[in-house]
Amino acid sequence: MAHVLKVLFILFIVKPLVFIGLGLNIIQRQNLPVNGPVVVAANHNSHLDTLVLLALFPISIVHKVRPVAAADYFLANKIVAWLSLNVIGIIPLRRSPSPSQREAVLQECHQALAQGDILIIFPEGSRGEPETMSGIKKGIYHLVKDHEGCPVIPVVMRGLGRSLPRGTAMFVPFNCDVVIGEPVSHFDDASDFVDTMQARYHELAKHCITQTSSEN
Repeated sequence: MAHVLKVLFILFIVKPLVFIGLGLNIIQRQNLPVNGPVVVAANHNSHLDTLVLLALFPISIVHKVRPVAAADYFLANKIVAWLSLNVIGIIPLRRSPSPSQREAVLQECHQALAQGDILIIFPEGSRGEPETMSGIKKGIYHLVKDHEGCPVIPVVMRGLGRSLPRGTAMFVPFNCDVVIGEPVSHFDDASDFVDTMQARYHELAKHCITQTSSEN
């Protein structure tokens, strides 16, 4: 039943919002994964980020896509919490969690990857300023190193921080880019993960149409 609800929600609410409400440019879409286990690691400027990434996936596999999302927003009230947990299927992440809460989140992520799911994770940990990427945390490395053959796919999104600015609930139609990078299947260690992903994000940002247009 939860799978059916998720498909209907994505098909009739999320996809129209994203593809009609936004001017969305999807670049290198061929790199979008079609099965798991895999981690999609995107920059984070807006609460729209999760919905946009969900909308990119075909309906046939969207039930396998699990966002790791901030509990303080997606569990803010009973209605949003019910939708987030039972329809979208998020793995709630609490800021500054206790060791037991952190372990519970990691365990659920491990279980999701073990059953072939696609995880959406924001390696910055929280939303940054529009068009600015904060430091990358090492948590994804410690997750994927225990899953042989689980790649990480870097994604850069630009413009969403202007469509739904931080600290406001006002939606502003804005031209937005999503650039999907090639999968990275090996990291030597946590430091190599940070260096490699930062380099990938920098290269992907060069493909953004919105960035190029705003600079001309």
